[in-house]
Amino acid sequence: MGKPVNKLAKQLPLKKVLQYSLIAITFFSALTINAQDLSYEDGKKYILAEITVNGNTNFSEQTIITYSGLRKGDEIMIPGEEISNAIKKLWKSNLFSDIEVYLLNTEGDSASLEIRLADLPELKEVTITGVKKGKQETIIKENKLLKGTKVTENLVTTTKNYLENKYKKNGFLNAKVKVITTEVVTDSISKPLVNMTVNIDKGEKVKVKSIDFEGNSVLSDKKLRKAMKNTKQINPIRLLKRSKFIEADYKDDLSSIVDKYKEVGYRDARIVSDTLILNSNKTVSLQIEVEEGEKYTFGDITFIGNTVYTDEALKRLLRINKGDTYNGVELQKRIADNSKPDANDLTNLYQNNGYLFSTINPVEVNADGNVIDMEIRITEGKPVYFNKVTATGNEKTNDHVIYREIRTRPGDLYSKENVVRTIRELSQLGFFDAEQLTPNFKNPNPEEGTIDMEYALVEAGSSQIELQGGYGGGGFIGTLGLSFNNFAIKDIFKKEAYKPIPMGDGQRLSLRLQASRFFQTYSFSFSEPWLGGKKPVQFSTSISHTKQFLYNAQTRDADKDRRFNITGVTVGLAKRLSVPDDYFTLSQAVSFQHYDLKNYNTGLFTFGDGYSNNLSYTLGLSRNNTYNDPIFPMGGSNFTATAKFSLPYSLFNDVDYTALSEERAENQAIVNDANANVIIRTAASERISEIDQQRFNWLEFYKVKFKADWYTRLVDKLVLRPSVEFGFLGAYNQDRGIIPFERFFVGGDGLGALSLDGREAVALRGYPNQGLSTQDGGTIFNKFSLELRYPITLKQSAKIYALGFMEAGASYNNFRDYDPFALKRSAGFGIRIFMPAFGLLGIDFGHGFDPIPGASVKNGWETHFIIGQQF
Repeated sequence: MGKPVNKLAKQLPLKKVLQYSLIAITFFSALTINAQDLSYEDGKKYILAEITVNGNTNFSEQTIITYSGLRKGDEIMIPGEEISNAIKKLWKSNLFSDIEVYLLNTEGDSASLEIRLADLPELKEVTITGVKKGKQETIIKENKLLKGTKVTENLVTTTKNYLENKYKKNGFLNAKVKVITTEVVTDSISKPLVNMTVNIDKGEKVKVKSIDFEGNSVLSDKKLRKAMKNTKQINPIRLLKRSKFIEADYKDDLSSIVDKYKEVGYRDARIVSDTLILNSNKTVSLQIEVEEGEKYTFGDITFIGNTVYTDEALKRLLRINKGDTYNGVELQKRIADNSKPDANDLTNLYQNNGYLFSTINPVEVNADGNVIDMEIRITEGKPVYFNKVTATGNEKTNDHVIYREIRTRPGDLYSKENVVRTIRELSQLGFFDAEQLTPNFKNPNPEEGTIDMEYALVEAGSSQIELQGGYGGGGFIGTLGLSFNNFAIKDIFKKEAYKPIPMGDGQRLSLRLQASRFFQTYSFSFSEPWLGGKKPVQFSTSISHTKQFLYNAQTRDADKDRRFNITGVTVGLAKRLSVPDDYFTLSQAVSFQHYDLKNYNTGLFTFGDGYSNNLSYTLGLSRNNTYNDPIFPMGGSNFTATAKFSLPYSLFNDVDYTALSEERAENQAIVNDANANVIIRTAASERISEIDQQRFNWLEFYKVKFKADWYTRLVDKLVLRPSVEFGFLGAYNQDRGIIPFERFFVGGDGLGALSLDGREAVALRGYPNQGLSTQDGGTIFNKFSLELRYPITLKQSAKIYALGFMEAGASYNNFRDYDPFALKRSAGFGIRIFMPAFGLLGIDFGHGFDPIPGASVKNGWETHFIIGQQF
């Protein structure tokens, strides 16, 4: 057997192994040079006559020789760099566990070498202990512990360190992980296999028992603890932030303490020491010693390098004056507030006006007498113009739909504000995944003052199908709904455009059919957001027809001879305004509904046979600056005010409604008189129906509604959403009275249940559907809501968020009864799921704290199923 030329041992670092390998050469006894006499300087050149491969490997001999870089016929030095490099290459392949090079023999200037190696073992099975079964698959994927993976020492070490750090970040400070590999016994010709066992001992979460400070007099312990956003001491009443100890978060919080001092003028404040004490009850105590230093104020603030804006203009925006308490944190925000892309700061002043490459640096130039003089040093650079502006990723949506929303045009001066606004507008279309929409700056050229802009889009499903069945109102209800939210009506006659429908022009087309034994409804709507393609003027139209039948108590079925039909059509225009700003939209709509009643006598209608016509005009003003994801907004607000009114027919139709009102009152008194003759009472009742038919043949009314939502990001992605709503239905002529249609019915999920008689359902969770209004409905309502939302996932395939809510509201019949503080209260929780193919779905569990009208005990829990609503 030959003796090893080079050998890399597992125990030695690669560098030292290579060093040893250069001198570990032993010749056969036929040679006169002994191994111990060889050194690197004693190397001799040989011609490689033969190279062979041996050992436990599944790779072919030719593959190994080729990869080593050694070639038969090459002249090499033994010992020398060629053999060392060959070993390095084989090690870098991460395929072998042991590599040895032997000199078999020499003959004159020729030498024969043998490469002996063993393959790294492959992973056969992984067993994970100490965690739930559902978490094991995630650990395997995160650490790439897949079957067939080569098992190296690095893999074992990396897996151990990764898991320990992962659990420590989640508050398991004492987490321990042990990785054990066991060789799998196989026959000699099989490749080596090992099983791996990962033993995880998370231990218990380490909580912070107490946080104590030393050396502080200016700021109390309480204020300093509040400055620590992530590390909190145990407090049983705190819900939003747990008291677990995570080292990385703790280090960040130490910086936050120093920043807190800087905010009140103590710029030299520092952490002298911090001590972590392990308690016997598996908690830790933190002791932090601070040195506050002295208080500073701002002195002279001068600007250097500014030519575009005057010192006075910059000082007005900076809003810091000589003599103000020194606040380094606020100074940095006034210069560049990284937490708000649209902040009113100096950096955005320049970047919104073309100076993309500008830099602004505050420098302290003097600090005598605790008064700090500042220089704001500005490098303006050249104005930058957009060169190329492109959008990528839109496979279905046509380019013009995207480019008409883009506010950064080629040749325009660069504006960060316009980039941010473009992202918002593209997100609001609903055709793209808002979470993946990114602006990419390309080819910046400060010398020429140009930059290219690319908006990377990921299309989301924009069509929805609603196909459902359920039992309610005494029978089966079937629903078929189709919503095409990126429709292209111009391609409706192009056969090749049906994939499966013509798409890409941003139009919306909806069809809906719903039927049961007691009602049928059919509706169609279409909208074009850019009528004419030049300006953001939305055209919309809708047609609907509903039939409702009365329930026959004797047959327990629908009575087809007693029905109520509504046929309606609406045409509307909505224009985006530029004043006060272009978040405002002015909308107008003309609608007509024909109500046809046949023997449909209910408590709401005093005439069971007849008809009513409703020709109305609606004027709306709204402002929506929510951003960016329309499904889960994290900021901004949405206000809507509408006024709907009919013509004042009583002014010109020559009907004496005062006399009709008096006559109706007289007949109503007869109906209410229990001692009156039955025939007379019946005649009086019929006359009331005739009068009401005359009063309401053409509906005369006005209706005002207001709704406002605000979205505020609190912590991480936790969003607070306050909301307020108000509605009022009035009459021009009090003798004619308030119409029996268009009324408000408060309570429940807001879906309107099975009532299709022109009413408006207002959601208020925790109570039955429409259970907070009288039988005839209210003419006034108000509602207040407070909702906390947190996303579970915002991926393109499904957006899911959980919510908790508190609501209060009520319905009133007139202003005499109106009391904005006499509200029905509720609270609860729920979940929302948005899937592109099905729209928004959800379930809420609400607890009503007050009794519904006519009851004496609180309503308690109600379950609400939500379809297509966000509340």
